[in-house]
Amino acid sequence: MGAKMSDHLDCQQLLSSISDFVDGELNPELCRQIEQHLTECENCRIVINTLRKTIDLYQHQPGDEGLPQEIRHRLFHRLHLEEFLNRDPG
Repeated sequence: MGAKMSDHLDCQQLLSSISDFVDGELNPELCRQIEQHLTECENCRIVINTLRKTIDLYQHQPGDEGLPQEIRHRLFHRLHLEEFLNRDPG
């Protein structure tokens, strides 16, 4: 418990890398730091799990029955996933 807050990944650092982490595009050392943070921070675990579930649900929507365009844009902007807005979902 003697470690300073700056010695560990904080929530803001995790959230800034969240999409790359979920996509598996981070370097292994940063992934280990995030995984360690997730063992200690329930709030960030909830954010990561919710994001993964949201992406999974979206990717498994059949055909044109997916999210309406306006809701999709609002969701992706809220989750800071704008880079996925122009990707083909299928």
